[in-house]
Amino acid sequence: MVLSLIRLLRPSQWLKNFFIFLPLFFDGHLLHVDYILPAVWMFLSFSFAASGIYCLNDLCDVEDDKVHPEKCKRPLASGAVGQWQAFLLMLVCFVASFAIVLLRHWTSAEGFLPLVGVIGVYIAMNIAYCLRLKRVAIVDVFLIAAGFVLRVLAGGFSTGIELSHWIVLMTFLLALFLAFAKRRDDVVMYEKTGVKAREIVSQYNVAFMNQAIAIVASVTMVCYIMYCVSPEVMERFGSPYVYGTSVFVLAGLIRYLQIIFVDAKSGSPTHVLMKDLFVQLSIVGWILSFILILYVR
Repeated sequence: MVLSLIRLLRPSQWLKNFFIFLPLFFDGHLLHVDYILPAVWMFLSFSFAASGIYCLNDLCDVEDDKVHPEKCKRPLASGAVGQWQAFLLMLVCFVASFAIVLLRHWTSAEGFLPLVGVIGVYIAMNIAYCLRLKRVAIVDVFLIAAGFVLRVLAGGFSTGIELSHWIVLMTFLLALFLAFAKRRDDVVMYEKTGVKAREIVSQYNVAFMNQAIAIVASVTMVCYIMYCVSPEVMERFGSPYVYGTSVFVLAGLIRYLQIIFVDAKSGSPTHVLMKDLFVQLSIVGWILSFILILYVR
C-alpha cells in the first residue's frame, strides 16, 4: 500500500521542479548557501503541489487509464489505491505545499505573498486543467508550458533574483516543445490502436503535431541564439563566448526530434531525460560550458 501511495505521488516527476534553480544558475549564485536554501524550500513546496495535482489528475482520468496499455498499471487504475485515499492524499499534499512556504517565512512576511501567489496560481491553473482545460486543444499544451514558467518565477521570488525576459521566454518555448512532443505520442497511439490516452487526442492529428513541433523547435533554437549574441547577455556574463553553448542546445533538440519522429518514444520527457545518453550528454555539455563561463574566470 505504501509503495502504491508513493507511486501515486510520482516522485520521478519532481525532476521538473529543478527549473526552480535556473535563476540561481544563470545569476552565478548556485554555490551560495543563502540562495540555495530558499530554493530548496521552494523545490519541496512545488513538489508537494505537483504531487497533489497528479493525484487529482489520476482521479479524473481513472476510467480512461483503465483501458490504456501502460496507464492501467497506475495505482488508481489498477485498484491498488482507493479513490478516497487518493483524494485525502491530494489534500495533504496541498496543505504541505503551503505549510512549507509558511514555515519558511513565519518570522518575516517578506517574500511570502509572491510565493503563496505563485503556488496558488499553479494549483488553481492545474485544477482547471484537470477538470476542463485539458480537453481544449492547444490550450492544454500552453498550460503545461505555463507551469514551467511558474517554476522559474518561484525560483526568482524565493531567492530575490530578478528574472530576465530571456529566461522566461526560453523556459516557455522549451516546455511547449516538450508538451507537443508528449501529446504527439498519444496521437500516434490513438491512430494506431484506437485507444485514447486522453480525450483531447481526437482534436489533433500527426501531421498537425509534426508541424507544430517543427515550428516550436525552430523558434526555440533561433530565440536561444538571439539570447547568446545579445549584448545585454554578453555584458552580464562578462564573456563573448556564450554562443558556444548553442552547440549543445542544437544537439539536444535534434536528438529529441529523432526520438519523436524516428523512435516514437517521446511520451515521457522525464523518461527520456533519465534514459537517453545522448540527451544527457548534451545537457551535461551545456551545463559545463556555462559553468566555465560563469564560475571559472
